[in-house]
Amino acid sequence: MGRPRNDAERRAAWWYRVRGYRILDTNVWAGGNELDVVARRGRRLIFCEVKEKTGPRYGDPLEMVGPEKQRRLRRAAETWLAARPELADLDVSFEVVAVRAGRLERVADAF
Repeated sequence: MGRPRNDAERRAAWWYRVRGYRILDTNVWAGGNELDVVARRGRRLIFCEVKEKTGPRYGDPLEMVGPEKQRRLRRAAETWLAARPELADLDVSFEVVAVRAGRLERVADAF
């Protein structure tokens, strides 16, 4: 398991941990793309993309996860899961955690 590279990713992983999720991976490369946080609780497997807004430029963090980024995250998740066949029957969802002005906003089932 990798280590979260920035504070936003650390905070997102902590957010899942305190809510009973087990962190399976962080900052792992699969299928040529990075997965920020992979978490599991029960039969639910979450692939979470973390985006932080640190200044007025570049728009909203949620806008940074457009169709192309979603495609890449799906491909990374498929590759990650293919290496772990024991998890194949779990319910998979993609979430985005946006950090704005120090506050976390989680978007469940983002895409």
